[in-house]
Amino acid sequence: MTAALKEQPVYTYADVLEWEEDVHAEIIDGEFYMMAEPSTIHQIISRELFVRIYTFLKGKPCQAFYAPFGVRPDPKWDNSDTTSVQPDILVICDESKISERGCHGAPDFIIEILSPSTSHVDLEVKFELYQRIGVREYWIVDPKLRRVSVHLLTNGAYTTTTYHDTDTVGVSVLPGCTINLKEVFPN
Repeated sequence: MTAALKEQPVYTYADVLEWEEDVHAEIIDGEFYMMAEPSTIHQIISRELFVRIYTFLKGKPCQAFYAPFGVRPDPKWDNSDTTSVQPDILVICDESKISERGCHGAPDFIIEILSPSTSHVDLEVKFELYQRIGVREYWIVDPKLRRVSVHLLTNGAYTTTTYHDTDTVGVSVLPGCTINLKEVFPN
């Protein structure tokens, strides 16, 4: 890695802007998190989910994006932000949150696909972050166990339902959008 990573107590978006393109990392509450290179199964699942969501949203006001697409929840939206993440898939229904540099504020729907080296971040750190900033629906996809944990925000806290690879799941924040998980997980 040839990036100029500094040892410092808190990283900001200003630091992210100085990193070279080969640095794939996120900052959450000022802490640096290296991102794993996605595996083939990760990419297959991501593609299958994104295509279904993107197709459903054609002609509708919400927009779907996939990584790398930055999410910066800080309302200041300046280079002092201490959080900048890149969810695998996200949906934004408020057009005013979309800028040339990503999403300003909480997306409506986020999907993270677990990788062995980053599962702690998705299961705990991002779970807490997404709940705190108000992401209405957060899916965690586990390729190894072939299941999806759906977290719905209710009164500021997530309630969780787990689905398996034989289930069909409705996207709560996108009424009418259902995803057959048999078609998402490779055989």
